[in-house]
Amino acid sequence: GPHQEGKQRQGTACLSSLPGVSAGNGCGHTLLTPHSGTLSSKNYPGTYPNHTMCCWRLQAPPGTSLLLAFGDVDLEPSEHCAHSSLLLADPQTGTAYGPYCRNSVPSAPLLVTNSSTVTVLFNSTSHRSGRGLLLSYATSQHPGSPDPPLTMCFSVYCPAGCKDIHGDIWGNPSQGYRDTSVLCKAAVHAGVIADELGGQVTLSREKGITLYESAFANGLHSKRGSLSEKRLVFHKVCCLLSPACDDALEVVTFNASSWWHEVDALGQDRAWVAERAALSTTGHSWAAKPGAEAAWLELDLGTRRNVTGIITKGSSEHHDYYVTSYHVSSSRDGKNWRPYRGSSGQEDKVFEGNADSQGEVSNAFIPPIVARYVR
Repeated sequence: GPHQEGKQRQGTACLSSLPGVSAGNGCGHTLLTPHSGTLSSKNYPGTYPNHTMCCWRLQAPPGTSLLLAFGDVDLEPSEHCAHSSLLLADPQTGTAYGPYCRNSVPSAPLLVTNSSTVTVLFNSTSHRSGRGLLLSYATSQHPGSPDPPLTMCFSVYCPAGCKDIHGDIWGNPSQGYRDTSVLCKAAVHAGVIADELGGQVTLSREKGITLYESAFANGLHSKRGSLSEKRLVFHKVCCLLSPACDDALEVVTFNASSWWHEVDALGQDRAWVAERAALSTTGHSWAAKPGAEAAWLELDLGTRRNVTGIITKGSSEHHDYYVTSYHVSSSRDGKNWRPYRGSSGQEDKVFEGNADSQGEVSNAFIPPIVARYVR
């Protein structure tokens, strides 16, 4: 109908602009690179403004095609999406996708195009509700592109929301990942990016190993995997990074809100004191007094340190106790405490802990904590 044609004409309005750009007063957080990127409406995930528009022109390298992932399309519903709409146009083939709004959403979360250029047009009139939109894109690999040489360092941009992408990862942060793993999902597991934000990751492709051990880290399970010729190794800063950056920090003193004084069936005393909380401790660990509310364990690092993550483990194979979730707070002086809120900054972050008493679970602090005391 005339409405769709009108939308298509509007969709071509930013074709004359430079590749990989956005234009208009309705553009929110936008990061456009040749191989991947993220774009959102203004104020997302808050309500998008009235009478606004944004046009993004996505340009991939020649010989590749664009894949678009609809993270969130929440535009106020209207007939034919006349009040607020999202329209995608492929100028090379003349194909248009949409218009989309809340009552007319994309049928699949992933749109595979056969084009290296796509324009994305978002506009709104008067409305009351709607988070707006969040899209990310990536390019299909060029069929003839060579693999980077072994140990070559390279960077990739990962959009937000990779944790829930379909596909498997094999390996863990310390040994690296099979090169068949979903790369950006592995980056979240390795703790080099926060899933809420995405971001640039630096990695190298190195010689493979015989066995990739599974691990639970940053809310993701990796699989146990067999030999692969190559593996992906993520780096927190750059490929020249000293391995010492990931060294375990020494704890000078352990302190706790309470501890369990156990008398076992044979009448023997067992003290589950704070000092037993060190990860390398054999036998029983620290445990709070049974029934204690809001129990905490405190680590004194002796001096102010940069803390990039935490590893937790259950008590031991003889005592099937473990912590399933926890909060973290930190202090520079031991008196004033700041709760850790992570990259969102809105509310205290709840870290996913252990599901059994044997396995280790790691969680990254993105951004890192700078403190002497951690609870």
